[in-house]
Amino acid sequence: MEKYFADEQRYDNGIKYRRCGRSGILLPEVSLGLWHNFGGVDDYERSRSIIRYAFDHGITHLDLANNYGPPYGSAEETMGKIMEEDLRPYRDELFISTKAGYDMWAGPYGNWGSRKYLIASLDQSLKRMKLDYVDLFYSHRYDPDTPLDETLQAMVDIVKSGKALYLGISRWPLEATRYAINYLRNHDTPLLIYQGRLNMLDHAPMDEGILQLCHQEGIGFISFSPLAQGLLTDRYINGIPEGSRMTKGKFLKPDMLTNQLLETIRSYNQEAQAQGMTLAERALAWILEQEGVTSVLVGASSTEQLARNMKVMEKSK
Repeated sequence: MEKYFADEQRYDNGIKYRRCGRSGILLPEVSLGLWHNFGGVDDYERSRSIIRYAFDHGITHLDLANNYGPPYGSAEETMGKIMEEDLRPYRDELFISTKAGYDMWAGPYGNWGSRKYLIASLDQSLKRMKLDYVDLFYSHRYDPDTPLDETLQAMVDIVKSGKALYLGISRWPLEATRYAINYLRNHDTPLLIYQGRLNMLDHAPMDEGILQLCHQEGIGFISFSPLAQGLLTDRYINGIPEGSRMTKGKFLKPDMLTNQLLETIRSYNQEAQAQGMTLAERALAWILEQEGVTSVLVGASSTEQLARNMKVMEKSK
């Protein structure tokens, strides 16, 4: 097997980084999410080439979760294999995150936010990824039934055990987020970042005040689903194409593409073209224009798609 050597120009080819809140961490404006296209059902060499391309172009932040796949856990296994084959010498240049909070294994202890689940899940994730620690560990969703102190103290203890360097939360409501910020700060493990769905079609973190709170408190913010799972690309401008994600009906369903939504997407596309941009570029740029945003998480099914999404850094301020 040919040994991988990272591109020596990886930090000099236009990559841009932003400070994550009031912390010592810089994240690339575009980070790579491994939700789709990196599971056990996907072509390994393609997954490997995408991750290599990302790192060769300065994308240091790779975002995973325990149940990314399919099957569950297999995206982390792919990451572990790539660590062993390619990225081990560069571990200290990488910022790797994972999460726990959604269903992972059967029974009462494989879901939500209990101390037992979070700690057991991270132990499994580290084994799959062949890592001693992750740079960032998230509570993947708010648990309304487990006491917040239990979830947050488990996260504090994870950092103090050396299994994670920083902590994040994803999809927590405003008041719970405020509580988490104060609790973690008071326990000397300050919240680094909030991960939320923010795009031109979904302003929830802004409408709810979460983005503003994070900015005021010095917490980073990273957007997932920045292209609304493909709606904010040119793919659906003329309706639903054959073989698209919407035809499979798992996360995007055909009845979502109403006439009103189609009109909105076409309007955004016209605005993008007037600025010399594709709709996807405009959608990513719009997120990076919002005060308090650190990075956008993009998926990729090919190196070409990743390269197109990275072009937004040429246009960001």
